[in-house]
Amino acid sequence: MNIIFFGTPDFAVFSLKAIFNSYHKILAVVTAPDKERGRGRKVSFTPVKQFAIENGIEVLQPENLSDIQFIAKLKEFSADLFVIVAFRILPEIVFTMPKFGSFNLHGSILPKYRGAAPIQWAIINGEKKTGITTFFLQKTVDTGNIILQKEIEIKEEDDFGTLHDKMAEIGAKSVVETIDLISENKVNLQNQDDSLASKAPKITKEIQKIDWNNSSEKIVNQIRGLSPFPGAFFLHNGKIIKIWKAIKSDKKLGIGEILETKKQIFIGTNNFAIEILEIQPEDRKRMTSEEFLRGNSLIKG
Repeated sequence: MNIIFFGTPDFAVFSLKAIFNSYHKILAVVTAPDKERGRGRKVSFTPVKQFAIENGIEVLQPENLSDIQFIAKLKEFSADLFVIVAFRILPEIVFTMPKFGSFNLHGSILPKYRGAAPIQWAIINGEKKTGITTFFLQKTVDTGNIILQKEIEIKEEDDFGTLHDKMAEIGAKSVVETIDLISENKVNLQNQDDSLASKAPKITKEIQKIDWNNSSEKIVNQIRGLSPFPGAFFLHNGKIIKIWKAIKSDKKLGIGEILETKKQIFIGTNNFAIEILEIQPEDRKRMTSEEFLRGNSLIKG
């Protein structure tokens, strides 16, 4: 199969690398434009572009996916298939172009968790399992016919970071398996049942903010689902305090009440208190609660 790959972040590189190491051929990658980052405003490449450059793959970086010149360039490749992993929404003129169509790798068992943040929401909502889905693109986002699905267990110690990496690896294998099925004409498509659909919207500041009126279970899952990025937080004396790791305790405190020992920090919820294990005060580095309590205090502060 002659393939054009669409992707931007590290998650997509796992799949790009797996295709590159298979017997299929990557004609080009399409990724986000370069950005200036940091104080020095240095130009940085996307992880997908970095991999492509290191391996001699042509790179396309359109600002506008409907641009006439970009469309013409895509047509020149005469690709058999487009593979999309963690990329923007494609216009119909693009995803209908290849002979065998275009498929996407999605981080949930569709139709559950359609949207931008399926991995995060599965953890935030306390799911015990999730998975990946490959599906052919249709006009409405995340609604296409399913090609392949694989379940993944969510363990209690998993956070967004660990689950992301597990899913990236399993997803990469599934992407190659999906390409093989398409090339061998062995695809058995399944329609999605829209009545079972749920949403996984983009993470916002409002979603990041901890509400101590919630249960300890719900707050711990929120923290897990937002670690190591972008982080769950609460406001304390007008400052943002991020919590990166916490567990449920058997202590009973008032809602929002803080208890500190020499090495531990507890905050009350509507049932049991949570114990904070890793914390990051505004303008400070991430640290353990024991490190924070050496000279700091949420109570005295």
